[in-house]
Formats: sequence, C-alpha cells, structure tokens
Amino acid sequence: MKPKKSILITGGAGFIGSHVVRLFVNKYPDYHIFNLDSLTYAGNLENLKDIENKPNYTFLKADITNEPEIHLLFKTHQFEGVIHLAAESHVDRSINDPLAFVKTNVIGTMILLNAFKNLWKDDYSNKLFYHISTDEVYGTLGETGLFTETTPYDPNSPYSASKASSDHFVRAYGETYGLPYVITNCSNNYGQNQFPEKLIPLFINNIINNKPLPVYGDGNYTRDWLYVVDHAIAIDLVFHEGKNEETYNIGGFNEWKNIDLVKLLCKQMDEKLGREKGTSEKLITYVKDRPGHDLRYAIDASKINKELGWKPSVTFEQGLSITIDWYLGNQEWLNRVTTGEYQSYYKKQYQ
Repeated sequence: MKPKKSILITGGAGFIGSHVVRLFVNKYPDYHIFNLDSLTYAGNLENLKDIENKPNYTFLKADITNEPEIHLLFKTHQFEGVIHLAAESHVDRSINDPLAFVKTNVIGTMILLNAFKNLWKDDYSNKLFYHISTDEVYGTLGETGLFTETTPYDPNSPYSASKASSDHFVRAYGETYGLPYVITNCSNNYGQNQFPEKLIPLFINNIINNKPLPVYGDGNYTRDWLYVVDHAIAIDLVFHEGKNEETYNIGGFNEWKNIDLVKLLCKQMDEKLGREKGTSEKLITYVKDRPGHDLRYAIDASKINKELGWKPSVTFEQGLSITIDWYLGNQEWLNRVTTGEYQSYYKKQYQ
C-alpha cells in the first residue's frame, strides 16, 4: 500500500486555514492532512466540523513558537509539505502589542523552517515549504499603480513588518540551505468563518445588532478584496504547480474604497433583512484614524493567472452576498465568537 503524503497546515482552524484544510482533505484522499493550531481567539474547530472525522485528517493542538514540541511533531509525522498560514494578522492588534507579532510571525516561522530543514537535511526531493504572506509587506500605493512580485518591501505597521521579516527568512533558507519554498502575498480576504474583528464580518454583526459602523478617517482607504474560497483554490494550485523559489501575488481584481464597500454592504444587508433602504447607512460613524494607516493596496495577479491559470470565480458583489448569507444563517456561531475577550478588545479599540 502506497504511503500517504504527509502535509502540515499551520493555522488550519483559523479563517483562511480552515478553508484550505477542507479543500485538501476533500480533494486529496491519498494525502494525510495535519492541522496544527494553538486555538487562540481566532482559531475555531467548529469551522471544520464537517471534515473532523475524515480518515485522512488529524488535528494537532500546538504552538509554532514551542520549539521542542514542533521538532518532535516533525520527527514523528515526517511532514513532506508545509503550508504555513499560522500568524497574528490584525493590524490594530499589532499596534497594541507588536512583540506578540514578532514572536508568532517571525520566531514561529523560524522554528518551522529549522524543523523542516533538520528533518530533511539535504534530501529535499518532492518536499516543499509554502509560506503565505500579505500584500501589506509592500507598503502603500498612491492613486495609481499595482503591487507586483518585484515591488520593493516597505512595511508600515508592526504586523506587515513581522510578515516581511518572515518572508525574508524563508527566502534566506532557500538561498543558504537549498530549502525548497514558494511564497504567496495575498490581498484582503473575506468570506465565511472570518473572525469579526475584520471589517466585513464586524460590520455584518454590527448591522444585525444595530450598532455603529466605525469607519477609520474619511473612509477613502482602498483595498483589493479576495474571496477566501478563491484564495484556497489558488493555494492548492501554487502548492502543486508553483515553481520553486518563486513568489506569486494573489488578488481579487476588486479594488474598493472602504466607504464604498460599507455602503454596498449596508445596501445588501437592508435587502436581506427586509429593512427600509438606507437604514443601515445611518449606523456609519467616522472614528479616529489608526497610526500608520496605508492609503491603498492593489495587487497585480497576472503572474499566477498566466502561469497557473488562476482567476477569481466570483465578483465582489457575488462574494459579498454569499458571505452575508452565511453569517445570517450562522448567527449562533457569530454570537459564540463575539463574547468574552473579544468584547473587551472591541471596547478598547472602537469605544
């Protein structure tokens, strides 16, 4: 009997990670997928209830900053591929506690790289370390232009600086030790199961509960939005078909100013909740801007389109509608995750 390919997905109980785990478990029955997550506030095993009993799936509760534990897991399970998603990812939190981001995003990545390197040494045939990063490492754009894979790094927040550092270490391990890797830098993700500290689920929850919609500054900050299911499909493609030591930018071809996005969200929510047109827009409240707020992100995703044939499957309006429907149909999930520590964070951040 042919042994199953052993794949480690870090942060697999989180938002993006849970979609990647589900895709790989269902699509590749001959792989064994190990989901490693420390189950912080943003990790939720409820996200994976539909596949938790699959024979090719194992959950490992562990912290990527625990070096002895990580090395033991690599030795025990002989991971041939790593898809590294585990990260502290919310910019506002990085401003409040930057050292937590250095610990997880930089030191945690280093520990994984060392474990992978020490396990396979110089025998890297059919092995891969896949590091998922962000477009925020490139800094900010003016009103024109796009981020490409060769855009110089210019991070402006503790979060983006920590991700930029981890990207550099991955490349350094490739150059110094011959460790096989790919890196992807993605734009803002949205979709089902996202923890409601991020803009779209935060505002969906606030509209449901008739709470203010806190918009930073003048609301003219621009972001490119990527539907999480499309991102998972792109990750699958890069893992299997991406070229060694290459970077691929993954974007949704969906640039939106924050205020325009919020107004579209309000419009769709009013329609779905049966409220009078314009009701939710009255909840918009402009709040003090955050420090170092980047004006605009926009990704040129033509490389992954041309080389691997990937492109988004939905428009932003379609993806947003699907996302809203999921949250409206899963309000018990929403209520459970918006209690306790999250409420304390929310009050500190926006009140």
